[in-house]
Amino acid sequence: MEEMVLRLEELLFPSIADVTVLSVAVNDEAVHIEARSTMPGAICPGCGIWSRRIHSSYLRFPTDVPSGGRRVALCLRVRRFLCTVFSCGRRTFAEQLPGLTRRYGRRTERLRTTLAAVGLALAGRAGARLARVFGVSVSRSTVLRLVEALPDPGVPAPRVVGVDEYATRKGRHYGTVLVDVESRRPLDLLPDREASSLAAWLAKRPGVEVVCRDRAPFFAEGATAGAPQAVQVADRWHLWHNLSEAAERCVADHRGCLQVLAPDPAQPAPEPEKFEDPSGSPWPWGHRFADRTRVNHATVHELLAAVATPEDLFQGQWQGRPSKLDAFKPYLDDRWNQGCTNAWRVWEEIVPLGYQGSYQRVRAYVREKRLSPGSVTARPPSPRAVAGWILRRPETPTESEHLWLKAVLVHCPELDALTGHVRSFGQMLTERQGERLPQWLDAVRRDNLPGLHTLAAGIDRDRDAVIAGLILPWSSRVVEGHVNRIKMLKRQMFGRAVFHLLCKRVLLYS
Repeated sequence: MEEMVLRLEELLFPSIADVTVLSVAVNDEAVHIEARSTMPGAICPGCGIWSRRIHSSYLRFPTDVPSGGRRVALCLRVRRFLCTVFSCGRRTFAEQLPGLTRRYGRRTERLRTTLAAVGLALAGRAGARLARVFGVSVSRSTVLRLVEALPDPGVPAPRVVGVDEYATRKGRHYGTVLVDVESRRPLDLLPDREASSLAAWLAKRPGVEVVCRDRAPFFAEGATAGAPQAVQVADRWHLWHNLSEAAERCVADHRGCLQVLAPDPAQPAPEPEKFEDPSGSPWPWGHRFADRTRVNHATVHELLAAVATPEDLFQGQWQGRPSKLDAFKPYLDDRWNQGCTNAWRVWEEIVPLGYQGSYQRVRAYVREKRLSPGSVTARPPSPRAVAGWILRRPETPTESEHLWLKAVLVHCPELDALTGHVRSFGQMLTERQGERLPQWLDAVRRDNLPGLHTLAAGIDRDRDAVIAGLILPWSSRVVEGHVNRIKMLKRQMFGRAVFHLLCKRVLLYS
């Protein structure tokens, strides 16, 4: 019998010492366990003195983790001890079983830990639903309270810190996330993205040697004020993204040079083949409306010979009607030849010019041009497409794209210079040749590329961080991953992602 009791204790309470199982009863719905402590005494929580004097005892019924799909009903015999120190404010106190119970706790510690882990992974609503699946009835608010009660993790002093912003409310309110780049663990969340907040956080950690960031001015100022000894590293992805936007602006400024890829408008596109009607009707066979009308006419004519010819039914149809869009079609044709195929954009452009019709007419006209047989060859490439050819590796574009890009560069020296600057910067980026940045900036300023001049001026103001980003192996890609995870956590909590709860779920990420 003693060996059986020992096996039950090891099975039911494997990590809890000084607990003995008195009885176990199992039925179809629950497992009833009676247990008590075997410790001869307890420590007073008021004065910390050991006491063996038993005052009384009572029963506690904490909820435990389900076993085999059955609810576990735990019945603990708890003793109340007398404190032997007369100066102590407590006269009596109840014993606690470490790892099993706590003061005023209605759940065992392992059940609290389980529910808190569920809350960290799924938040309130989804966590409560999952808890009901394995046999624990709990509300979503209780799950969130258990998450909030978890202690903050102890984080060692970081050496390389990544910093980036996250949106609490996109476009209105932002916070700051800090990540240990070496261990890839989140360090802290700040409720705003002010330079003073980042500076105060860094000032408390003098061991920071490297700060990885984007080119936002408030992060640069905060890192300089809070950690002047640290090397600031501008993220390489953000540098390339900024260059991509500047390159697209430059291509858009030279939109007229892209017309060389379109055929000569003096040579009209071949008209689509028309099916002639033997009767001489302007409505050809194969036209859906005409065919349906002829069928209806034949059916009606069999019943009542009221209509002489089917052409009489075509009176009043839309063909030949004037439209409010007619006066603006030349403008739309010019914008189409310039590469603008967005119906909403051209509608917004012609409304201030006096167009009073609907957007649907403009969309139908643009769609007709898009589906016409000559639209593919008549349209020049968009600035975004040409910028994509320039930004990609020279061996990546297809043969046709390479020929189109070559035709553009032959007719536009500015875009040819832009291509050289982009590829030179890409070589610096991939081969870690940050020492060439001053020469690259001087070369950019010598060309007539205003969109690239703006980028060069911004890089020059942050030159040291950009050079470090082009040389050192550190980057902010780890931080970007945590920013995406924060977005997911906010959506999980359905508007209850208050700052302190969001901090718990981010910092206790395992």
